[in-house]
Amino acid sequence: MSATTTDPLVGRLVDGRYEVVSRLARGGMATVYLAVDRRLDREVALKVMHPHLAEGSGGQDFVARFRREARTAARLAHPGLVAVFDQGVDGETSYLTMEYVDGINLRRRITDLGALPLGEALAVAEKILDALSTAHRAGLVHRDIKPENVLIATDGRVKLADFGLARAVTEVTSTTTGTVLGTVAYLAPELVTHGESDARTDVYACGVLLYEMITGSQPFVGTTPIHVAFQHVNNDVPPPSDAVPWLPVEIDDLVRALAARDRDERVADAGAALTLLRRVRAGLDPADLERRADVPGAPAPADPEPDTEGTTHPEDQETTRFQTRSGATVALPIGLGLPAAGEVVEVEPRAPRRRRAALVWTTVVVLLAALGFAGWWFGAGPGSPTSVPAIAGATSAQATEALRQAHLVGTFTEAFDATQPQGLVVSTTPEVGTQVARNSTVTVVISKGPDWVPIPADLVGMGSDAATAALTAAGLTPSVAAHQNDDHAKAGTVLSASLPDGSAATPDAKATRGTTVALVVSDGPAPVVIATISGMTVDQATALLAKDALTLATTQEYSDTVPAGVIISQDPPPSTTMHRGDTVNAVVSKGPELVDVPTVPYGAAVADATTLLESAGFKVKVEKASPFLHLNRVIGQTPSSGQAPKGSTITLTIT
Repeated sequence: MSATTTDPLVGRLVDGRYEVVSRLARGGMATVYLAVDRRLDREVALKVMHPHLAEGSGGQDFVARFRREARTAARLAHPGLVAVFDQGVDGETSYLTMEYVDGINLRRRITDLGALPLGEALAVAEKILDALSTAHRAGLVHRDIKPENVLIATDGRVKLADFGLARAVTEVTSTTTGTVLGTVAYLAPELVTHGESDARTDVYACGVLLYEMITGSQPFVGTTPIHVAFQHVNNDVPPPSDAVPWLPVEIDDLVRALAARDRDERVADAGAALTLLRRVRAGLDPADLERRADVPGAPAPADPEPDTEGTTHPEDQETTRFQTRSGATVALPIGLGLPAAGEVVEVEPRAPRRRRAALVWTTVVVLLAALGFAGWWFGAGPGSPTSVPAIAGATSAQATEALRQAHLVGTFTEAFDATQPQGLVVSTTPEVGTQVARNSTVTVVISKGPDWVPIPADLVGMGSDAATAALTAAGLTPSVAAHQNDDHAKAGTVLSASLPDGSAATPDAKATRGTTVALVVSDGPAPVVIATISGMTVDQATALLAKDALTLATTQEYSDTVPAGVIISQDPPPSTTMHRGDTVNAVVSKGPELVDVPTVPYGAAVADATTLLESAGFKVKVEKASPFLHLNRVIGQTPSSGQAPKGSTITLTIT
């Protein structure tokens, strides 16, 4: 997924860390780049928010919500979720860094095949629900489940992307414009009518997505987003077997349970939906799982830069072709006021021409009068609009007066803010410059100052799990930045903890809630390969092992072959891998064993004396005292008593 489009961000180093390699995709909310994290030397997906989202006072709300959602998404750990590594701001650039998934998205897979084999569709849905269940257990809702957000890696892994972004944008737009952001083909009815969402909203989108994978088309299509939304609100998702007759009834029941129009009749969350799907699949005929709806695939689009988010630019939304790009994200008014399904509008019989003419003129007069009154009321009268004044940075008293002069009423609330001093206005809802009716209420947020939180003590020396738990409990975001070997700290111990500016994270440092604390964790002593020390003296072996921070422990034993003080054997043997600080055991020779020397009786026969000494472990040497006597009797021995090394020689003097 490379891009040929020239982009000023390509080649730039974002936040001093992320080198942008190429542009992968562009949508209505963000542009995605392939980048290299220079600090950790790995490829990442860099998602850069479009600057218009951060403009105005509402932009501050978006950036704050965006950061909060990114932190929350980063805490989710599941192999089926695209991991969020980091978020930050570089100048006017708000960005996320995420796991880079090399492959295609589900939209491309459906486009290529037309419809997926039933078994593959159920497997993809299972992986999506498995990943979603982790988020739902944590109280998170995705809100934008669609094929563009389901990534299929080249090795077949399925991953769900973009947690938090749709919610961050919707929370801003819904409070200021009364609209809800979403992908119209997958919007649950409650999102359209009331702007409300919970886990069941994601389950509905998964049901629609499963229908599309199986049949090759979406259950509702139309020429405008309102038309599609109307069908979601007023029609049940049709059984997939209407389009694919050979499908088992169990598949119809599964889609009906996931995509029920009444959310009270819908499966409660992704975990329950996952259990239901697995139960249904286990009961299906394996032959059916191999079948696929007879729907032709389409050639890949010629667009060199696919829109992986499936979004359109705000300025393009009016001309979006919803039947050909049903993945488009659109803003719909909350509470559409759509007519009920099947509602009949009665038309009176045509009146005679003269009566009709009179009726027309009467209607025109009344309409002109109404328009005139409305023009006065909304132009110069009590209903005329006024603008929300710019009061950011003002005190509450100054804000109250500015609102009064603008014929508005303020309600005040407080929130922590790292940029605006305590007691001053941070933002307003509606935002500055918005045209509102006179005497409307404006919500004013007053700064409580930075949300300082205490940094836990003694992070260095803690186990990494304990340090992570302590930082999370304190409202900070732990991040393991690196691992390194250490001769004194066991594996898993925190070696250092630092704040984003590089300063040490100690209790006397200052940090605001959510600040990332980078931990360097010990991998324990470095590995070393043991040298050969057999045949060395103890001093020689000690000096050699000390070069690798190894210690020598010795025991002694007698040896008839190895001189005293020399190492006989070692444990572990040579070429074994150990770690710095470990101990090598060695057996050191004490030389031959000392034994008692038997005393040969004076005058004993040579043969008897020799037998006595050899049985005690000695060798015997015989010397004659005189060449003239041949009695072969012992008259002396050397040594004559005490102890001598076993195997040494005893000299007998005979006559």
